[in-house]
Amino acid sequence: MAGITNADFLNGVIPYGFNVATLGGYSLDSPTIEASKKIIQRGRKEFDFPLDMIFNHIANEVDLIKKTHKNVKVSANVRAINPQPIIDVGNISNLDIVEINCHCRQNEIVSIGCGQEMLKRDDLQNFISQIADNVDSEVSVKMRANVEGTDSLKIAHLIEDSGADYLHIDAMKKGVFEADWELLRKISDDVDIKVIGNNSVNSESNVKKMIETGVDGFSIARSVISGKLEFDITNF
Repeated sequence: MAGITNADFLNGVIPYGFNVATLGGYSLDSPTIEASKKIIQRGRKEFDFPLDMIFNHIANEVDLIKKTHKNVKVSANVRAINPQPIIDVGNISNLDIVEINCHCRQNEIVSIGCGQEMLKRDDLQNFISQIADNVDSEVSVKMRANVEGTDSLKIAHLIEDSGADYLHIDAMKKGVFEADWELLRKISDDVDIKVIGNNSVNSESNVKKMIETGVDGFSIARSVISGKLEFDITNF
């Protein structure tokens, strides 16, 4: 979430009822790190760590959360051109879930074939499978829905077939200011892996809408950006 979801932030919001905490998104190789620097230069917050620091940083952040919240799963959302850096993160001790970033829409990330542009890769299934087959952690893929030139339902099946454990969907729909509830419903009905819904979870009424789609869980980012939550997720 634009460079904000570090361990200190997450340790502050976990008590509001979260059972998974996601660090990142982190850039793991030279192309994605350079893209992140360009994002920072135009004024947007972004994680900025050199290659010789990033993996140790993630490991330390994971340990900081686990030290305080032993029963909470810790996930790291990461991006790279090739699978190996993501595999390296997936084998960090105490990390429960490595999440492949297929959702970022910043131009600097998309222009190098990462973020939501990953959804157009011919080798996406093999990319995910290489990671799933070589990590100790579980694997999540966070995808952006309704990306032009892609079929979200088809990609959901591809992700399932790749061996991922979770499908995390930013259910954005162009020109609509709420999540694409219908797409979430279709995907939840059609795949067997755990589906995590994202987007528009900013009120109790929208939490109810999200749950009614049949997702296995939901994620919240911008609604806790202040370090507080204006509604009680423990009611659901």
